[in-house]
Amino acid sequence: MNGSVRDRLSCFSDGAFDLACLEINAVSTAKGLLWHTVEIRTTEETHRFSGLGATGAAEIASEILTFINRYLSTLIEQNTGQLATVDERIREITERSRQYLAHADIAQAISQVPGEASKALSHPLFEPALLPGSLQKHLPKSFEFLTDPGVRREYNESFVVTELERFSSFFDDLGGFCLSQEQREACIRLEDNNLLVASAGSGKSATMVGKVSYALEKDLYEPEQILVLAFNRSAAVELKERIARQLQVDEEDLRCQVTTFHALGRGIIEKTEGKPPQLANWVEHPAGEARFIDQLIKELMANDADFERLWIDLLTIFQKADLPVESFDSEDDYRRYIADRIDKSSATVGTLAGVFVKSLQEKRIADWLWVNSIQFDYERQISVSDADGTIRHVHPDFYYPQSETFHEHFAINADGSSPFANYASHTREKRLAYGRDGLDFFETTSAQAADDTLIAHLEKELVKREIPLERRSTDDILEALEPVVIKHYHKLIAVCIKHIRASDLTLDMLLERAKSLHDRARATRFAETVWKISQAYSQKLDEEGRIDFDSMIGDAVHLVEGGRYKSPYSLILVDEFQDISDPRANLIKALKHQRPFSKVFAVGDDWQSIYRFAGSDITIFTQFEANFGPCWQGRLEQTYRCNQLIAETAAKFVQRNPEQIRKTVRSTRPAIARSIRVVPVKVEWKKPSFDHACRALLARLDAFLEGISEQWRKEPGHQLKVLVLWRYNHLDPFKGHKPDYANIEINGMSFHRAKGLEADYTILLDVSEGDYGVPSRIEDDELLNLVIPRPETYSYAEERRLFYVALTRASRGTFLLANDRKPSRYIRELCEIAGENVRFETVDGEELDQCPSCLVGQMVERQGPNESTFFGCNQYPNCRNTRQTTGNAVRRSPGNSSWSKAARA
Repeated sequence: MNGSVRDRLSCFSDGAFDLACLEINAVSTAKGLLWHTVEIRTTEETHRFSGLGATGAAEIASEILTFINRYLSTLIEQNTGQLATVDERIREITERSRQYLAHADIAQAISQVPGEASKALSHPLFEPALLPGSLQKHLPKSFEFLTDPGVRREYNESFVVTELERFSSFFDDLGGFCLSQEQREACIRLEDNNLLVASAGSGKSATMVGKVSYALEKDLYEPEQILVLAFNRSAAVELKERIARQLQVDEEDLRCQVTTFHALGRGIIEKTEGKPPQLANWVEHPAGEARFIDQLIKELMANDADFERLWIDLLTIFQKADLPVESFDSEDDYRRYIADRIDKSSATVGTLAGVFVKSLQEKRIADWLWVNSIQFDYERQISVSDADGTIRHVHPDFYYPQSETFHEHFAINADGSSPFANYASHTREKRLAYGRDGLDFFETTSAQAADDTLIAHLEKELVKREIPLERRSTDDILEALEPVVIKHYHKLIAVCIKHIRASDLTLDMLLERAKSLHDRARATRFAETVWKISQAYSQKLDEEGRIDFDSMIGDAVHLVEGGRYKSPYSLILVDEFQDISDPRANLIKALKHQRPFSKVFAVGDDWQSIYRFAGSDITIFTQFEANFGPCWQGRLEQTYRCNQLIAETAAKFVQRNPEQIRKTVRSTRPAIARSIRVVPVKVEWKKPSFDHACRALLARLDAFLEGISEQWRKEPGHQLKVLVLWRYNHLDPFKGHKPDYANIEINGMSFHRAKGLEADYTILLDVSEGDYGVPSRIEDDELLNLVIPRPETYSYAEERRLFYVALTRASRGTFLLANDRKPSRYIRELCEIAGENVRFETVDGEELDQCPSCLVGQMVERQGPNESTFFGCNQYPNCRNTRQTTGNAVRRSPGNSSWSKAARA
């Protein structure tokens, strides 16, 4: 900073600049992948200082703000004669009480007064607290609107009360809706930055329509100054149609801009460059990106042997991250993470070789052996001699018959310790026993897995014994994999490419970040793999002279920040703000900071942020003020969708993550007792168990509704809506052929696609533990932290929000179909929250005897000693609850009264 010339900010290092203080309109810090950045914005350009620590960035930003305000104070002191005119202008806009007053509104009024003092007082970075005390004493009383936040707040609170009365009839019938008190207040309030935190089904779109209509009714803006942004075309079309209808104009005559981020970016480029950008031909196809990435991978595999090995190793040997038990909330969570099956055996982790092993490190070994066509036996029992000559039986982890070699994988760390009690001493005894009996033996350890020497050591030992390694063909390997494994990696790659390109990440950055992950071996391989794919992705677009959607938004940001595009927008409204990504947020910031006194009004629900795989970053929402500046934050807590039981239960469930914004949800629909029902399903290996259960439940629901049709049918042909929802598409029970019923209309889709929809009833399939269950263990993949600067720390945070979305689609009732041996942890949580209002029943409707201990199991009759019987939980050995028989098992009332009440609701 140039201290001698106090009206300018100068930098003489890389990216040198010299800026007048009055030109600078924003100073902020941002966290990148490895370091922090300070951003200095003017209407024409943006300068960035990178490579800073958090403290250093904060200190630099603070110094810049202090420096600028020192100059602004000087301008005011040198031009105190102008303050009387400024005082008149402030009184004029405040005494009429014509509008809600944000800081920008007062600054805009002041800016119309000629002179240097008004330039300082209306500057966007003017900070009254930094004014010298001697100057503050002589400011006119009206300046309290600038210097004392409490004065402006008191004015606005009074204004809102009065305005609610003035516009009562206006809000009573707005596009056919009567807005709630919360919605009306959100329409009236308009600070410089605004975040409306909404609940599912709370009328977000109606509020946005009301906001635009109110702003135009008050003549606060010209229609051309209003920009409404939606995240997809259908949402933009709906908002445009509703706003036009409310304003009583044809859609083609609507002068407000209602569009998507992509269309806005395209328009900015076309207006600036004189021609539209050339988009890649796949970008507008729903599956276009996935197909493009898949084709790139195939081309790389055909032309790059190193890439092919990396890719196949990721799909097989490094399929899942090897995470330490201490990184989980409990040992139960850890066991759930590693296990593919739950039974009395301790070997629960599936492998490509078709055997089950005890740990992910053993799985890594078994899968490598399978890939290289090496025959082995797992835990083959043998006899060994102890030091005193006694014989005991042991089970070496691996046995290789070709060389009669035994191989133990020991859970031993680099310092010789083990996470298991007495493990190190048992390890020594095994080594000695194998040596005494002259057995051919070698070992691998957890320490080798941690430092990525495990596979190399294993290969060395086998080659030494002349065991041939014959790598299976790529086609055979890919055929053996479950399609969801490849799809998972494709989704990870798509997210990473977005971040790599948007943030100009390098391979060195990714490899450095990989060192901080638990499974460094896997992370390093993935970093190298995704870097090669990202380079091929960029090269392909460059060769074709085309860009993708993310590039289009990024190019638009550069045009706005560079001043080549002049924004006409003073009010920017953003729908579904919980889905915001860094590039989209940067576009909003660029537009806002380029045009003085602009405002942002963002609407969304952080509880429904479920598109991390598309690049969204929930922290932009939850840390809104840090990202956009001081703000008003409102709530829409009244829902028009779910009954109160589902709404309240779902709200308490999602808020178990303390990072989610607190809300209290109230429904316009009364609670319906037991409208959450759990249906355990006996699942058989590779059989469509949930398909059959779903169809049986639909038939039962249809028959039940037929019996009480007079309670709900409003007209002939009227049907109730049922959504059948699943986490992954391989669970689709209809395979494109929906069944027909007399009383219910069926639609089936994934949890993600159901967002924004509603139905009378929902059926959620496979609410069970597992890699592809609920929560999906693979979706919380630590590999995302390679590219995401601000990762969430709460376990399965996005999976929790996704389940919340699925839960809140139903107004009358929801059915959760779960594997009876692996019910989801989320079912237990719902039982803890809703208690007796969660009913366990069979597909046929018979109430089950819920285990009072684990809450997710059922008490079933078991055989005891001497032909006695008792009741035990079917989740044994995870739950050992028992109860002695006293005649018939006690069951809760099997009546269907809540169904009948739900049907009438």
